Amino acid sequence: MLKSSSSLLTKSILLHRCKSMSELNKTHALLIILGLSEEEPFASRTLAFSALSSSGDVEYAYRFLSNLANPPNFGWNYVIRGFSNSRTPEKTTRVYIQMLRTGFSPDHMTYPFLFKSISRISNRKVGGCLHSSVVKTGFEWDLFICNSLIHMYGTFRDRASARKLFDEMPVKNLVTWNSILDGYAKCGDVVSARQVFDEMTERDVVSWSSMVDGYVKSGEYDEALEIFDQMMQMGSSKANEVTMVSVLCACAHLGALNRGKAVHRYILDERLPLTVILQTSLIDMYAKCGSIGDAWGVFCGASVKETDVLMWNAMIGGLASHGFIRESLQLYHKMQEYKIKPDEITFLSLLAACSHGGLVKEAWHLFASLKESGVEPKSEHYACMVDVLSRAGLVKDAYDFISQMPIKTTGSMLGALLNGCINHRKLELAETVGKMLIELQPHNDGRYVGLANVYAINRQFGAARSMRKAMEKKGVKKVAGHSIVDLNGKSHRFIAHDKTHFDSEQIYGVIHLLGTWMDLIVHNDESEDYHCDRS
Repeated sequence: MLKSSSSLLTKSILLHRCKSMSELNKTHALLIILGLSEEEPFASRTLAFSALSSSGDVEYAYRFLSNLANPPNFGWNYVIRGFSNSRTPEKTTRVYIQMLRTGFSPDHMTYPFLFKSISRISNRKVGGCLHSSVVKTGFEWDLFICNSLIHMYGTFRDRASARKLFDEMPVKNLVTWNSILDGYAKCGDVVSARQVFDEMTERDVVSWSSMVDGYVKSGEYDEALEIFDQMMQMGSSKANEVTMVSVLCACAHLGALNRGKAVHRYILDERLPLTVILQTSLIDMYAKCGSIGDAWGVFCGASVKETDVLMWNAMIGGLASHGFIRESLQLYHKMQEYKIKPDEITFLSLLAACSHGGLVKEAWHLFASLKESGVEPKSEHYACMVDVLSRAGLVKDAYDFISQMPIKTTGSMLGALLNGCINHRKLELAETVGKMLIELQPHNDGRYVGLANVYAINRQFGAARSMRKAMEKKGVKKVAGHSIVDLNGKSHRFIAHDKTHFDSEQIYGVIHLLGTWMDLIVHNDESEDYHCDRS
């Protein structure tokens, strides 16, 4: 008896110490031979490891659970939880239905992971049905379940349902407030998100990160950095990876290199884990802020085994946007050597590089490779090919390419062709394309201006004026372009003839002074040339 107990204890310890599925398979096989695989604690430990461990196999757990004569109730929760964290979250509903059919009732631990899966696959209909099941089974005001429901409705961009549930909840905690805050942020409703944020009596890193991310997603990058500064000043919550990714995104869009470098220093000083997504964000920030050398430094500092296609895309796109066309193509070939499969963004970045580099032959090869790799070309890829041909002066080929495409023509395709026609003085085709653009996008101010420019270049000034009048008649207003200058960590926005800036008087004074100096230099150069020629 003592020997038998000792043997069981040994096998239990072996199962408990499993660190991989291969080890679990060997131990499980031994337990099956001994007729102990369905006994406790062996069954629960087998399920827990295979379903919940990062090195487990939830499919294995599901098969094991399905074959048990008397499966435990928690076993279904294990498998549902495992699938909710897997690449196939849609399978949680299948497990849930099988659970009900076998006579088991869901409990307060079942629903949160179901709602997590439904959020991931964005299935509103199933989400609503499960909410009804929660009410019927008496878990309507379970705090954990309600928080999961608010998160789910936020993911669905259903602010009304999320807010109704939030307002009706008898008990709330910090997770509840964070869930409704994140829901508003996901919906792009930063005004409501900020109201919730200001009402919160307690905040943690999730609260701050949601608010920063909400501002970034709504394009209010200055506000995002302002909230981040407040977070740093408060000192109650330390920024994490999620916060840093959002802040770096804001810096990238503002071109705020100094701020970006300060964030990088913070990451290193606080010893935050340099995850793939964080390194990718750093590369993207440096590239968009014009410091391609720093971007390359971050990329080279990463181990190839720890990289993914997103990081390679960021570096390839960064090199291409800075004119390092050949280097971006070489990096693509290096990527293939390391067996990292390119995706649609990879090819988009490479085609854009070929466009700026005038590499027509390479672009055709990449477009063919796109199809061969199993990636279906999207409208953006076709637009890039049109841009490649148009920039190279092959506007007739570009027009034929558009005519033979299996997809619908877009404004970006015709816009690229129009620019090519204008730059290479193919004005007859430019007029045809310009008219097509206005017909396709009648409320886009740039399309009228583009065709008016074609007429002006061709000295058809009457037709150019009529385009301006047609634009006014349809109520289409030209949106003023603007520039952003980052100075000492602060962004300054300017539009043409802008005098609203608080230093506008000094700025125009300096511009006038520079213009005067340039005139003097040109005048002196012309005088020297004249004396030189005369002698």
